Order: sequence, then structure tokens, then C-alpha cells
Amino acid sequence: MTRANDPLAALLAGRMPDPDGGGVLPPPTTRVAIADSLAGREAELVCELGFDGRLAIVFDPDTERALGRRVAAALSRIARTEVLRLPRRPHADLAIAERIAAEAGGCRALVAVGSGTVNDLCKLAAARLGRPCAVFATAPSMNGYVSANAAITVAGHKRSLAAVPPAGAFFDLEVLAAAPVRLIRAGLGDSLCRSTAQADWLLSHLLLGTPYREAPFALLAADEPALLEGAAALAAGDREAVRRLVRTLLLSGFGMTLCGGSQPASQGEHLISHHIEMMAPRGRALPLHGEQIAVTTLTMARLQERMLADGPPPLLPTRIDRAALEAHFGRELGRSCWRAFAPKRLDAARAARLGERLREIWPGLAARIEAVAVPSNRLDAVLAAAGAPRRPADLGWSDGFYRDAVRYARTLRDRFGFLDLAAESGRLERFLAD
Repeated sequence: MTRANDPLAALLAGRMPDPDGGGVLPPPTTRVAIADSLAGREAELVCELGFDGRLAIVFDPDTERALGRRVAAALSRIARTEVLRLPRRPHADLAIAERIAAEAGGCRALVAVGSGTVNDLCKLAAARLGRPCAVFATAPSMNGYVSANAAITVAGHKRSLAAVPPAGAFFDLEVLAAAPVRLIRAGLGDSLCRSTAQADWLLSHLLLGTPYREAPFALLAADEPALLEGAAALAAGDREAVRRLVRTLLLSGFGMTLCGGSQPASQGEHLISHHIEMMAPRGRALPLHGEQIAVTTLTMARLQERMLADGPPPLLPTRIDRAALEAHFGRELGRSCWRAFAPKRLDAARAARLGERLREIWPGLAARIEAVAVPSNRLDAVLAAAGAPRRPADLGWSDGFYRDAVRYARTLRDRFGFLDLAAESGRLERFLAD
């Protein structure tokens, strides 16, 4: 790919055409550096962001060893620094983000050294403080590096909260290629959900008229095929394969920021994962986020294919009520889920109206979704080539636990997708029974 037709370069330079209207897409405020090595450039990269005053440098024990010590040493030569060490494998919950904000209150900017959780916590803490942040990546494990949202647990409920996108995002391919192979496979898993997320978002748009944009998917169109073809090389730490993965993760994150939310990269597959994280037995280590998304994306791809093949379903009034959610999640968490779920419940009249509309638009809806979807057997083959998890059992999830996650995932958020369509037509239970 030449620079002339490179979507990432075009976006950063403000030259990427907007497929949703005239003109070009607004260039992101995030400065990006992707290089074979960034050793010796850490201070220069941060200086270019215009940060002044004390810097808070945030990492956990693993990311400190991977890159944190190097970044801290470099930045200590150009500014006063305060190092905030998180525990190993910290949780992305509101209490920890608020603790970071409190401890970094005297600093003018935050610098995260890490991947998903460390980055999300810093983005949210920066938003609470009204300060800028930057990130030095340590693994190509997720697509949220440059997004303006953070996946945070609030009182047990996994939510997507508004956050500050980093002013700078820096990717040292030597460091990333040396990351544990599980993290690299997790990044692949998080990338594959483009297909199922776009299908869910299109369903909501075509059926309910919710806003939708092609821009985030146009950004990925040139890079995604090469990523899928080179999946096997990722497991070997091939630097060029890792570069392709980093680009895909970045472009996905920029797509979310352009849309002002996580819709283009987080739909039914993420809701299943969120349910698992919320309901997992206490004290049990969770699989990596992207490992979960690999498995849940395959589930959603198969469900979407089954629904499209079976034709427009008749819709019934919603059967789940507040009491059912409180019984499943517990009283407080059940009430929180009810507030998110209640607006999209169907009464008899609304079910009839939507069912009639489905019958009218089904041929065009199915054709449009099938045109952008990656077949489930292709997704399965890509994950197998990389040695990534593909089945619930690969992650230690029992059939009953996973079926409950698929069954109740749609109640966590007010977005309407194929999980809702399947549940409100009675087809979800048949799918789960197969």
C-alpha cells in the first residue's frame, strides 16, 4: 500500500473522503507514531504534544517491564514525573479510574504505558481531570487505543463511558511483536468483530432508523483483508503482520471517535462478553477481552447468518421484565440493567408494527447485511490459523454459563441488534438449543 492510497495517512492528513457526504473526514487530534523501534524517541514524541508541567506515568508490573521503565527514564529527563503503579492485571472499574485521577491531580498530563485496561483507565481519569493524555502501547491487543470512550465497570455494570482520546498514541513494533502471543491473538479477536458489529448496527438503522455511518468501515476496507490473510503470521510475532494488526486496531478506534460512540465496533458480541465479565464467579481470572470477543463474534456471526437465512421473523411482545432481571443479576445490578433495557422492550402494538416493517424491507436488509458480513466459517478459519480461541470451552466456559450470557446479554444496553430480533421472535432459544 502506497502512502497515496493509505487510509491511515489520508485520515491523519485530513485527506480521507467522507463516504457519508461531501468533503473529507475531520483529521483526528491524536498524533500517531508506528515504527520498527521508538527507542530513544520517547521524550521527543511527548514534547511534540506540548505537554507542560508534571507528568503522571501510569503502568502495571507487566507493562512496566515491557516498556514502562524506558518511558519513565526518558520522560524524567524532560519533566517532573510521578509514577503511578497499578496492580498486576488491574480491573477497568470506576473506582480505580477515580483513584488515578486523585493521585494525578497535581499533574498536567497523563502518560499511559500499557494496552486495554491501563489505557481505558487513563483516558477516563484524564476526562475527569480535564487533562490531556498519551499512550505508549505494549501489546496489539484491542482497538480502543485512540477511541473517545472507555469500557468501565460501574457498580458491577459494564458500560461505555465518554473519555478523552489520547493526544498521542505510540507503537513500537519491536515491543509489540515481543508481547505474549495471547495478547496478539486477542487483538485479532477484537478486530474480527467489525463484521458482526456492522451487521447489528445496520439492522438497527434499517429497521428503527437509528443513525448510521459508513465512514468507520471505509477506513478499514483496505487493511482488513490483508489482516485476515496473514493471521497465521501473527502467532509467530511477524513484524509486518503485527504492523497490519496495529493499523486495523487504530483505524477501528478512529472510526469510533468519528461516530462519537462505540457503535461501529461494539454490538452484540461485546454485550455477551460484558455479561460474562459481570457474572463470572468471583476470584476466577477472566480471559483477555479480545479472547472473549473472538468466541462471541463467532457466536454472533452464526446467529446473524441463521436469522438472515430463515427469513423475516414474526415479532412477539417482550417477555423479560424487571423481576426477571433482578432475579438473574441481583437486585441492584438488575435495576441498572432494567434502566438500559426497558426503552427497547416491545409491547404488542410495537411488535406488530416492527414485524410488518421487517416483512417490507427484508430482501433489501438481508442483501445489504450479507454484502458487508464476513462468513462465520471464514472467521473460524482465521482464528484457527492464529491459534486463537474459537469455542466457549476454549476459555473454560460451561455450556450453561455461556447460554445464559447469550440469552441475557441484550439486556445490558439499549442498542437493538440481532440478539433482540432473535429473542423477540423465539428464535434465540432454538439457536441456543442447537
